[in-house]
Amino acid sequence: MNDIETDLSHLARLALTENTQDVRLFVARLVRKYRNIEPELAEQMDLHLRAKTHSSQTSMRKVSSHPPMSDRTPPVDDESRLSLLKIFKGESSEDAPLLADDLAQTLERLMQERHQIERLTSLGLQPTRSAIFVGQPGLGKTITAQWLASQLNVPLYILDLTAVMSSLLGRSGSNLRAALDFAKSSPCVLLLDEIDAIAKRRNDESDIGELKRLVTIILQEVDEWPSTGLLLAATNNPELIDSALWRRFDLVIEFKAPDSAAVKMAIKRFFGSDYARFTRWLDILAFAFQGLSFSDIKRDIQRLRRSLALEAASDTELIEEFIKLRAPALDHQGRINLAVLLAKQTRLSQHNISSITGVSRDTIRKYISEKTPKTK
Repeated sequence: MNDIETDLSHLARLALTENTQDVRLFVARLVRKYRNIEPELAEQMDLHLRAKTHSSQTSMRKVSSHPPMSDRTPPVDDESRLSLLKIFKGESSEDAPLLADDLAQTLERLMQERHQIERLTSLGLQPTRSAIFVGQPGLGKTITAQWLASQLNVPLYILDLTAVMSSLLGRSGSNLRAALDFAKSSPCVLLLDEIDAIAKRRNDESDIGELKRLVTIILQEVDEWPSTGLLLAATNNPELIDSALWRRFDLVIEFKAPDSAAVKMAIKRFFGSDYARFTRWLDILAFAFQGLSFSDIKRDIQRLRRSLALEAASDTELIEEFIKLRAPALDHQGRINLAVLLAKQTRLSQHNISSITGVSRDTIRKYISEKTPKTK
């Protein structure tokens, strides 16, 4: 059988087991597999995947014998009375975060382990219990944690560092243990965001003794975290984290800046119903957005959509304004490549292109006649 026949047979087998989560995971894998070779098929499967609300209960929920989340109150700091944990309740139908294929596959395997937790346990194995997310702000670390929790049908708790770090000497350690004990008491996803703030290297002489004790507490908790929950940490500054902590986490997952394909996917998603108006600008926008995070791309696109909704300008005028603001952030060669791309793919005059990119018309003419734009 060819690949499509084999995949169809495997999909039918999974569907007949009535195991919805396995079917969803496999369809997500097929979307990535066929995105380049059968784009129409991949897009159709992706539409079905997004339209189908996942309602089956996962193993994490099945093993729970604790009161529902609404009946449980997170601990608070005695001094400030602030809750030590922020609670997020996501919907299982939320879109998957925009991630590189290798990262998406890692998360898919993690989800598969959670769904097959009983099978792993019968073999004397445990699912992945902890992972640390590494990457600059805006690349999807927190959104990924929210999505994982929603897909597992469990709450997401985020440790609130401002509440944990009490002004009372010795209280921070007690707050941290109280928050962790609460999260361990029932199935959940716990995110220790900006973990470098409390898990710095213990040989850092600038830290007081209490912060060093917090590192010790976290080391112990990662080792003892129950398999019914998932412990996540996130950091923008991995070089600050105590080396012993790295060895404790089951997975280290790196979030990288989106590549060209991911940027185009983000543009299509963030424009939503307005995408048709900007389709012809896709390559231009993808080039201009290179090097930016998903959150930066979303912010700029929402600004364009607001202006369009208020009829403040045409799509062409909005793109010109955006390019004029974005061009100075590019290096010299990047501005030249952008100018040549505009000259080849739009009806803008070379005079106008020169005005919005800062590239002379002589340079634009030279590059158009000699070569095509370089890609980064």
